[in-house]
Amino acid sequence: MHARKLRGLEALKQFGTVIFKTFPDFHETMEDIIAEGDKVWVRNTITGTHKGKYRGLAPTGKKFTEASVDIFRIVDGKLVEGWNVTDELDFLKQLGVIEYKGFPDEVK
Repeated sequence: MHARKLRGLEALKQFGTVIFKTFPDFHETMEDIIAEGDKVWVRNTITGTHKGKYRGLAPTGKKFTEASVDIFRIVDGKLVEGWNVTDELDFLKQLGVIEYKGFPDEVK
């Protein structure tokens, strides 16, 4: 996965282990799947509760809901590349780690 700098199946497994330890109620709902050529796009909704240390952040106990888009490249039935796009700013806001008020009203 390019966005997370994960290389190989073992790195992906380790990342998954961290996610499920940190967010034990982690859930991902696939909202849309689009495939064309060797690419598959998946739009997801992710939910969970921050119950473990994550990226240096102490557990907050707060729930989050996050939109995510994954793009996978498949060759001979195997995942060979992947990209992930999420709204990290909104994620950190929901955990209470940062305060973000958005754009001023005059910009909206």
